[in-house]
Amino acid sequence: MRTAIAAAGAAGLVVSMAAVSASAGTAAPARPALALVSPVTDVTVTSDEDRGTDLNLGAYVVAGNAPIEVRATRANYNSPVVAKQIVNGKAVALPKGLVTDFSGLGKFLHVTLTDASGKKALDIDQSLCLNGEGSRTRPDAPATSPYPDGCNANPFTQGAVWGLQTGWSASTYSYDQKPIKQVAEGKYKAMVTVNKAYRDFFKIPAAQSTLSLNVTVVKGDSCDPGHGIRGCFAGQGAKKQAAPKGKALVPHAARPTGRATTPKGPKPDLVSVPAWGIQVAPGEEGTPDAGKDFLAFSATVWNAGPSPLVLDGFRRQGKDLMDAYQYFYDDKGKEIGYQNTGTMEWDPREGHTHWHFTDFARYSLLNAKQSEVVRSQKEAFCLAATDSIDYTVKNANWHPFNTDLHTACGDHTSLSVREVLDVGSGDTYEQFRPGQSFDITNLPNGEYFVEVKANPEGKLFEGNTKNNVALRKVILGGVKGARTVKVPAVGVINVP
Repeated sequence: MRTAIAAAGAAGLVVSMAAVSASAGTAAPARPALALVSPVTDVTVTSDEDRGTDLNLGAYVVAGNAPIEVRATRANYNSPVVAKQIVNGKAVALPKGLVTDFSGLGKFLHVTLTDASGKKALDIDQSLCLNGEGSRTRPDAPATSPYPDGCNANPFTQGAVWGLQTGWSASTYSYDQKPIKQVAEGKYKAMVTVNKAYRDFFKIPAAQSTLSLNVTVVKGDSCDPGHGIRGCFAGQGAKKQAAPKGKALVPHAARPTGRATTPKGPKPDLVSVPAWGIQVAPGEEGTPDAGKDFLAFSATVWNAGPSPLVLDGFRRQGKDLMDAYQYFYDDKGKEIGYQNTGTMEWDPREGHTHWHFTDFARYSLLNAKQSEVVRSQKEAFCLAATDSIDYTVKNANWHPFNTDLHTACGDHTSLSVREVLDVGSGDTYEQFRPGQSFDITNLPNGEYFVEVKANPEGKLFEGNTKNNVALRKVILGGVKGARTVKVPAVGVINVP
C-alpha cells in the first residue's frame, strides 16, 4: 500500500511534471528546485478549546534534482541569526528577515481558511522545517538523507543545518509546532501558498507554489505526525523513512589494559551555556523541603568538538559504582588512547534511575560579588545528546547514534555502560529534575548569578577549558513563601 509520501510523488509531482518538458535520453527531467505538493485534496484536522487547532494539512515540499541545504548561525548572543543556502559548496545568503531563529524558514507559507460564506476563519503565516517528517518521493531519489531529523532548538543554539535530500519530501507541519487559535468545527477551503520572498529565492514556479484543499475541522485529539501521519486525513498514512545514523563507537567488552596515555590530537571541547527555564518553585509537600523556596533552572553543556566525548564505565563487584574511562581518537576516528577519569554512580531517585558520571558539571548560585552562596546537589550526569547546539562546527554529527537517555545510561543491573556526548550536541538537564535547583528560602532579595561550570574538577580531558563557565543574572524578590525572580536577557536572547 502506498504511503502518503509516496502518493505525493505520484499525485503531486506527476501533475507538476506535466507542465515541464523532460530532457532527452537518460538525463534527469527538468524539475523546480523546490515544489509544494499534496497527496490529497480533502483533509481533516482536529480542534479543541485547550489546544486550539492543529493545522496539519498534509502538504509537503519536495526537492528537485539537487538537495536544498540551509545553514543558520549566530556569531554570538548579541548577534542576529544569519541563514545561507549551500549551493555547490558555496554559501548564498537568504534575504534578511526571513530567518530570525533556529526553528526553520520563518513565514515560509501563507495559509487561509475560508468558510462557505466567503469569510476568512484563518489568515496566518507558517514556518517550515526542511528536516521535517518525510521520505523519498521517486525511484531515482537517494536511498538515505544525510540531514538532521528536526529543527528543535535550545534557547542558546548557535548553529543549525536544515536540508532536504534530492527527491525527498518534508511535511510543512511539525509535530512540535504550536497549535493555532481554535477554529470552529465545519468545512473550509484552504489556500496554501509559498510566500513571495521564498518563491523568488528558490525560483519556485507559480504552479508548484500553491495548493487548494478542502478542510474539515472536527473536535478531537490532535494527531502526532512525529509518529507518522496515519489518521490525520482520511485514507492516507505515512511513516517517516529512517534517516541514516552515525557510526556507533563500539564499547569495550572489558576495562582497557596497558599504559594510560593522553595522546596529542583532537579532543572534545565542553562549553557551558547560560542557565534558562528559570523559575521559583515551592518545596514538595510531605517532604523535608515543604515550606521552602527553590530557584529551579535548566542547564546545558555541549561539545564543540572536534572530537566526541566518549566514556565507558565498568562496575565494581558488588557496588553501585563504576570506574570511568575516557577514550581518545585521531582525525580518522581511530581510537589511540585512554585515561581513567573517575567514577560513575547509580542514581536511584525518581526522574533519574540510571548511571551518572560524577563531576561532569557544577551549578552554583553566586552573589552580586560572584562568590558562591548556594551549591546545587546536582553534580553527576548521564551524558546524552539531548539538544543540537551547533551542527555547523567541525566534525558535528548530525545523527548522534546511541547517545540518548534511553540507550546510554543503563539500569541497576548493568555491568558496564557507554556514555557519549557527540560533537555539536548538548546535554540538557531541565528544571523539573531532582537536584536541579537552589534553596533560596533564607537568601535576601537582590542580584545573583546562576553559574554553570563544565568539568569542574578537571577530570575530563579537553582541548579547551576557557569556555567551561557560563553565568546568568537573576534578581530575587518577594517574601518567604512568595518569592519572585526576574531574569534579564542575554544579548538578544530574552528567554527566562
